[in-house]
Amino acid sequence: MIHELGQQNSILNQFIAELRDVNVQNDFMRFRRNLERCGEIFAYELSKVLSYQTVQVQTPLGTADVSVPTDNIVLATILRAGLPLHQGMLNYFDKAQNAFISAYRKYDKDGTFRIQFEYISCPSIEGKTLVLIDPMLATGASMLLAYKALLEHGKPLHTHIVAVIGSKEGVNYMKRNLSPSEATIWVGAIDDELTVKSYIVPGLGDAGDLAYGKKD
Repeated sequence: MIHELGQQNSILNQFIAELRDVNVQNDFMRFRRNLERCGEIFAYELSKVLSYQTVQVQTPLGTADVSVPTDNIVLATILRAGLPLHQGMLNYFDKAQNAFISAYRKYDKDGTFRIQFEYISCPSIEGKTLVLIDPMLATGASMLLAYKALLEHGKPLHTHIVAVIGSKEGVNYMKRNLSPSEATIWVGAIDDELTVKSYIVPGLGDAGDLAYGKKD
């Protein structure tokens, strides 16, 4: 159910290192591009577990049998931080349909927060392969709520949850609430600590702010 890609030696770890590095983070464009690169790598790795069929392709000199994926994919992203990661996956899954969810932490005066949803744009996901994308998997609460909200648009064949950085607590939360037959989790790295304010440590900070600038 869990694929932690950063455990393997690959160029993905270079991109994650730069995403984490405070000396690189002040370059918004580089941060976005590194998220996009991570998305491309996640798409490539995820493509290995899709369904395939053999088709004949006409070349200038004859025909070639080629194995191509058959999954009907929907890429679903939690705004705004997920946009560059989404684009990276869309670069590879260029025939995918797309869904977008506006969700954020609404803080109360005592410092507690709840997940606030304001907008969902989604095609039917009935019988399709759903890929739910967010750079950070902290508590897992917003990811699970987003997943449940998307189920109002149909029952997917299978769901792949993609995050660059996940907390151990968040990953375990998803494992407790989703069965392996329902979902597969793809993360670049899993960090041990989650603060009382639900920030991943060492993490990388606020991915949305680092990609697009600070908000009020």
